[in-house]
Amino acid sequence: MKLKYSIKTAINGLRTHKSRSALTILGIVIGITSIILIMSLGQGAKGLILGEIQGLGAKNVIILPGKEPGGPSDLASLFADSLKERELNALKNKNNVPNAVRVMPIIFGSENGVYGNEIYKLSLFGAGEVMEALFDLKPERGIFLSDEDVRSKASVVVLGSKVKDELFGASEAVGQKVRIKNNTFRVIGVLPAKGQSSFINFDESAIIPYTTMQQYVVGTKYFNRVVVEADSENNIDAVAQDIKKTLRDLHNITDPEKDDFFVSTPAEVAEKLGTVLGTLTIFLAAVAAISLVVGGIGIMNIMLVSVTERTKEIGLRKAIGATNKNILTQFLLEAVILTGLGGVIGIILGSLFSFIASILIVKFAGLDWSFTFPYNAAILGLVVSSLVGLVFGLYPARQAAKKSPMEALRYE
Repeated sequence: MKLKYSIKTAINGLRTHKSRSALTILGIVIGITSIILIMSLGQGAKGLILGEIQGLGAKNVIILPGKEPGGPSDLASLFADSLKERELNALKNKNNVPNAVRVMPIIFGSENGVYGNEIYKLSLFGAGEVMEALFDLKPERGIFLSDEDVRSKASVVVLGSKVKDELFGASEAVGQKVRIKNNTFRVIGVLPAKGQSSFINFDESAIIPYTTMQQYVVGTKYFNRVVVEADSENNIDAVAQDIKKTLRDLHNITDPEKDDFFVSTPAEVAEKLGTVLGTLTIFLAAVAAISLVVGGIGIMNIMLVSVTERTKEIGLRKAIGATNKNILTQFLLEAVILTGLGGVIGIILGSLFSFIASILIVKFAGLDWSFTFPYNAAILGLVVSSLVGLVFGLYPARQAAKKSPMEALRYE
């Protein structure tokens, strides 16, 4: 019997019991849909996070205090006091880091901003005048911090767009005064709406001179971060090595294992997060793939029932000349067609749900999320679903092929 005829016979057999065929492939549809959804959202999340890392600046090297965390127990080291004014001055020295263009400390916290009867919980950053260039923060109204503001510990603040709207509404904010932790700050600038950028939502932030924040807000002498901008992307590694050497010499450290700081570049962060996200996505997809096995077992059970119900049909076909191979091929094709169709439907539904999810994330979460169709996962899902039909359809097909024509015709 030609393969073309076998396929036609298998399709006719499936059409005879449409409802049963639809229920049979449900497990495959759910499994493939889940895999496509997880892989698509995983790629979207990876793209978002890597985009945020690039927003840190391709030429920026970030220095963090404390030992690099190797686990949850090391997280406390992120609040160490190993980065102070002495370290900042050493890094600004061209003899130490010749390829550095800008060096800026950052202190962060969360405080209430108060204007009149309005109160808003804002993210507070202590920084310097170079933050404007490092993060492209040109004010929409007013001006940014100046070097004089930093040196004089001026009580001035630059507000994010949302902070301005929450505290001042439609009124002009520049020139007005707000209270932050019982201190009065004059508003000198308002940033345009930027949304989430570099893991920081500047719309919900307020920026004051880092010297002012140390003196009047946090009462500490150390920095939470120091950002160093290299003169070119090609010199990123050289800058990172110069930073390590400078700080080790300053702290009398000879063993790198005893560093009380660690240096991070966008490329390193991107590589680490990419690996973590990729592993997590594959793990979740593997969990979702369990439903394919469940669906395969369901197909095997349904096919065994179908073989029993169609015993007389099998006997009749054998009586008019059908071979065991013909019967085996027909029932095997029925299982493969069912699972293959389930794979196609799963790919379509998974892509549709992923596309809808990406639209909802952009609309309600305000993230720069993009829909990504996982071509590799779609091809793999189609192949795997067909293999599931082949593997789990083999036993019922062999049972059908082994039936004796005489016994099958007498079957009631």
